[in-house]
Amino acid sequence: MADASQRVVLISGANRGIGLAVARDLAAHGYRLSLGARDPGKLAETFGAEGDRLHFARFDALAPETAAQWVDGAVARFGRIDALVNNAGISERVSLMDDNDEALDRLWAVNVKAPLRMTRLCLPHLEATGAGRIVNVASMSGKRARNPFVGYTMTKFAVLGLTHTTRHVAWEKGVRVTALCPSFVRTDMTATTTKVTPEEMIQPETMALLVRTAIELPNTAAMAEMLVNCRLEDTL
Repeated sequence: MADASQRVVLISGANRGIGLAVARDLAAHGYRLSLGARDPGKLAETFGAEGDRLHFARFDALAPETAAQWVDGAVARFGRIDALVNNAGISERVSLMDDNDEALDRLWAVNVKAPLRMTRLCLPHLEATGAGRIVNVASMSGKRARNPFVGYTMTKFAVLGLTHTTRHVAWEKGVRVTALCPSFVRTDMTATTTKVTPEEMIQPETMALLVRTAIELPNTAAMAEMLVNCRLEDTL
């Protein structure tokens, strides 16, 4: 496995929340980064100018063409891809009895089809390294259901399916894939939650540490799933 200074990591949704924390952590540990966001200008505001270790790209999960453009740009800049962090996601409240196909389609497009598309585009490059890594940011909602919002839950279960299928397909080429399944993380998505306080939630910096752990584990110690709780889960 190449040392961190040579490894290139793509991170979607890198302009805020978990993605921003992951980008900051990996940058601090010497990784070369290609960061995807709907507005690359916000990345420049946060990280400064691009350079020989930093690449910005427009990535909109609802605009499929931006995925290939991002991957092509990253390869052109760095010549390789060592890891992919599928972090970008949305939450829309589509309950079991809601007939809201537009919202449901957005959930599937962003939470499932976009990471699948990125996986397909990056996999040849990840396989070429012999130690490629994919981290899919899923959710505890991909492991159990605790509310009526079936749309979000279905998509996160699907991310687990994507994770395990990719592990099966790419294992012999040295690619290891991890689904990171947190409960409440202190981000914009949980800002209205009253079940736990912001201080009691998982902090984005903690999530970043777990992502880096998954990337840095050797091929002989792969973790298929990381279940992360901020409160007791009676289903585990």
